[in-house]
Amino acid sequence: MRDVHDVYDEFKHQLPDIDPQETQEWIESLDALVKQSGGDRARFVLYKLLKRARMLHVGLPPLTQTRYINTISPEQEPYFPGDEEMELRIRRLIRWNAVAMVVRANHHFEGIGGHLATYASAASLYEVGFNHFFRGKDDGASGDQIFFQGHAAPGIYARAFVEGRLSESQLDHFRREVVPGEGLSSYPHPRLMPEFWEFPTVSMGLGPLAAIYQARFNRYLQHRGVKDTSASRVWAFLGDGECDEPESLGALHVAAREGLDNLTFVVNCNLQRLDGPVRGNGKIIQELESVFRGSGWNVIKVLWSREWDELLARDVDGVLVNRMAETTDGESQRMTIADGAYIREHFFGTDPRLRKLVEHLTDEQLRGLRRGGHDYRKVYAAYHAAVRHTGAPTAILAQTVKGWALGPSVEARNITHQAKKMSFEELKIFRDRLQLPISDDKLTDDPPYYHPGPDSPEVQYMMERRRALGGFVPRRVVRAKPLLQPEASAFAEFA
Repeated sequence: MRDVHDVYDEFKHQLPDIDPQETQEWIESLDALVKQSGGDRARFVLYKLLKRARMLHVGLPPLTQTRYINTISPEQEPYFPGDEEMELRIRRLIRWNAVAMVVRANHHFEGIGGHLATYASAASLYEVGFNHFFRGKDDGASGDQIFFQGHAAPGIYARAFVEGRLSESQLDHFRREVVPGEGLSSYPHPRLMPEFWEFPTVSMGLGPLAAIYQARFNRYLQHRGVKDTSASRVWAFLGDGECDEPESLGALHVAAREGLDNLTFVVNCNLQRLDGPVRGNGKIIQELESVFRGSGWNVIKVLWSREWDELLARDVDGVLVNRMAETTDGESQRMTIADGAYIREHFFGTDPRLRKLVEHLTDEQLRGLRRGGHDYRKVYAAYHAAVRHTGAPTAILAQTVKGWALGPSVEARNITHQAKKMSFEELKIFRDRLQLPISDDKLTDDPPYYHPGPDSPEVQYMMERRRALGGFVPRRVVRAKPLLQPEASAFAEFA
C-alpha cells in the first residue's frame, strides 16, 4: 500500500504552480533550515509563518493544535482589578464549607455521596466568574445564564451559605430533600430547587449541549426584536472526562456556524475522570483543542501559573516547551503528587539545559510550580479575552489538579473522585493549608461550618462584587406576564 503522502504528492502536481523554480527554492530553504538548525527551530519558523499568513488573510485553514503553553502571554495579560488577597481568603472559606458539607453528610448517612474533588480543582475558575464576570438579574435585565458542572454543586452551595442565602440546616440536608424547602439537591435542577438553580446539568453532557441552544435562542430573541439579550452571556462549565459524553461535543458545529460569540465553555481539565486519568498515555487538552478549533471555535489554553513565566522567558531554545509537550497526562499526574527532588530529576533532569534552567530554585519552589487553572490572574486574563472575542464561541481549557488543596491522600490520586470523607488528621492538614481559625477539638466529630460573620471584610467584599454585577447567581427569577384571552370574535371564521 502506498503511503498517503505519496498519494498527496501526486495530487499536488495537478495544482497550478506559476513559478516552479521559486517553489523549489522554498523547499530547499526548509531542508537547509532543518539540517543547519534542527527540527525544533524549523517547527518554530513554520509556526511563525503560519501565524503571519493568517494575519495577512492568505486563506490557509487554522492550526487545530498549538504548543502546550498558555495562549495568552504575560505581556498580553490585562490589569487585574480585584483584591487578590481578599479573594484568596474568600476561596478558602468556600473550600472549607464545601468539604464540611459533604463530610458531615457522609458521616451521618453512610453512602449518601457527594463530591469533594471537582470543586476543589475548579474553585478559582468559579470565583473569578463570581467576582468579576457573572451578571445577575437585579437590574431587570436577563443577566448571564450559567450552566454549572453538576459535580461542583457543593462549592456553589458553600458560596451561597457564606453569602447568607443558605442556612446551616439546609447544608445539613445536602442530598436529603425529606423536608420541603430544606434539602439541597445532589446536582443542579430547578424542579428540586425552583428559586435557586436555573438549569439542570446532570446527567453529564446535558449542560454543554443545552448551553449551546440557550445561546442560540438568545440570538433568536434578539434578532427578531422579541427581547434584548445583547448583554447576556452563556457560560458552561464542564470537565475534560465529561467531554467523552457524546452530548458534550455533539453540537459544537452549531455554535460555530451560528457565530455564537455570546457563549463560553470553561473546561476544567484536571486530567482525571471518575476512576483514573482521562488520557493516561496521551494529552487530553491537546485533543480537545483540536476538536474545538476544528469545529470553528476560538480556544484559549490556561495551562501554567505565573511561577512558570520566568522559566519560559529564559527558555530560548524551546527545550522546556518541548518537555511540556512530550509529558503525558499520566506523567503529569505523577509529578503533581511527587516531591521537588523527584520533579527535578524526572521532569527537568532529562536534559542538561533543563537542569540549568531551574538550578536556582529549591525543591520546595519546584513543588510550587502550579497549574494555570489555579492562578487567579491567568484565569481572569482568559475570561477577559473570551468575553471580548467576536465572531465565534470560545472554549477555555484550564489545566488544574483534581482535589487541589485537599491534602496528599486525596489530591491528584486516582481515587480522588470517590473521596467522600476525611479523617481527623486530613481535616487538620486541610484547615492548616486554608489558614482557618478552627481548633482541633472542633474537628473530632463533625467538621464545623465556618462563617466569618455578615460584617466581616470577606462577606462585605463578596456582597459588593455581586451588587456591582447585578445580584446573586445562581438565582432563578420568574417574570411571567399574564396573557389576555382573545375575544370570541377572533375565532368567528372557524365557527
